[in-house]
Amino acid sequence: MMRALEMLNFLNHLNDDGDLTDAGDQAAEFPLDPQLAKMLIDSPKFKCSNEILSISSMLSVPNVFVRPKEFGKEADDAKNRFTHLDGDHLTLLNVFHAYKQYTTEGADPAQFCYDSYINSRSMKSAENVREQLKRTMERLQLPMVSTDFRDKEYYPNIRKCLVAGYFMQVAHLEKSSHYLTVRDNQVVALHPSTGITHKPEWVLYHEFVLTSKNFIRTVTQVRGEWLLEIAPSYYDVRNFPKSEARTQLERLQAKKAIRSTSDSRLLAAPRAANE
Repeated sequence: MMRALEMLNFLNHLNDDGDLTDAGDQAAEFPLDPQLAKMLIDSPKFKCSNEILSISSMLSVPNVFVRPKEFGKEADDAKNRFTHLDGDHLTLLNVFHAYKQYTTEGADPAQFCYDSYINSRSMKSAENVREQLKRTMERLQLPMVSTDFRDKEYYPNIRKCLVAGYFMQVAHLEKSSHYLTVRDNQVVALHPSTGITHKPEWVLYHEFVLTSKNFIRTVTQVRGEWLLEIAPSYYDVRNFPKSEARTQLERLQAKKAIRSTSDSRLLAAPRAANE
C-alpha cells in the first residue's frame, strides 16, 4: 500500500498530503496502470503522443508474437524483421506500424498476421484500445503530435517518454555483467524474449517476471542523464543504497553541475563586458 502511494507521489498523481493533483485527475480518466497514463499525459511534451498511444495499446493486450514449437525458427526470423536495436517497446511500435500499413493498403490483416507469426486477435484488441485511449486524450485536450520520422530525435523522444512513466522500473548493468534494479538492488536478467542483443548500461522494463530466476521483460535501453533530467525527485542519489548505479549517477550529476557552471560563466561574460 505504501509503495503504491509512493509511486503515485513520484508520478505527480498525488501531492504530499495524499490528494489528487491535476495530473492525477487526468490519469484517473485512463483505464490504465498509472505509469502508462503518465506516459500518455506527458507524451505531447516529448512530441510523440501518436507513438506512445500505439505502444501503450500494444502493452495493454496479450503477447502479440506467436511461436509454435514446430516453426520456432520461422517465427524468430519473422520477429527479427520488426526488432529495433534500442528495445522491445520500439519493436512493438514497428509491429503496429507495419500492421496498420498493410490494412490501410487494403491487404488482409489476417494474412499479414499469419505470415508474420503475429496474433491477429491481439492486434485487433490493440487497435480498439488505441481508439479508446485516443478519445480520452482528445477529451482531455492532449494534442496528438509526432516528431518527424527523419529527425534524429524521433526514437530518443519516445524513449525519454517511456522514462517519464517507468523511471521506477530501471536496472543498471554492473561490472560483474549482471543487472541490478535501481534502489531495490535486486539481481535480474534480461528475458530471453528480448530483441536487445547487447547489454546496455541502463535499461527500462515493463514487467518483472519471477520464474527460475528474476527476469525483466519488455526492455528498452535508456540513458542515465535522462533519469536525472526527467525524474530528479526519484533519482536523488542520497536516498540510494551504495551501488555502481549510485556511483555512476553521482558522476553524471557532477558533469551536469560542471556544465551548468560553465554555461553560467559564458552567459555572464558578455554582460560583464558591456558594463
